[in-house]
Amino acid sequence: MTDEHRDATEAVNSVFAALADPTRRQLLDLLAAQGEATATTLAEELPVSRQAVVKHLAVLDAAGLVSGRKVGREVRYAVRPASLDATARWMAALASDWDRRLANIKRAAEGQGRAER
Repeated sequence: MTDEHRDATEAVNSVFAALADPTRRQLLDLLAAQGEATATTLAEELPVSRQAVVKHLAVLDAAGLVSGRKVGREVRYAVRPASLDATARWMAALASDWDRRLANIKRAAEGQGRAER
């Protein structure tokens, strides 16, 4: 496995791990709708504490799904779509590979059916 492939695999794994939690998915939805928000603002929308929101945002940030920028004393978070796009491309390539394999199986099965007639 090349270093580039290993890095891509690790990036996809971190995105899936981050998205596995429903609270983090809600945070992404809120940020997508609001464009930018602080942890305090996000905590007001969720049934978890501000500290929990900060921890969830740290996981999302580590996965490359959000970024925070300091504005005065606040940190404002926004969605970073690049990691989601890369994961979607990986999933599309995987789906395409499976479609190709299934088409080969179908052709083989249909060929076998014709040969038996």
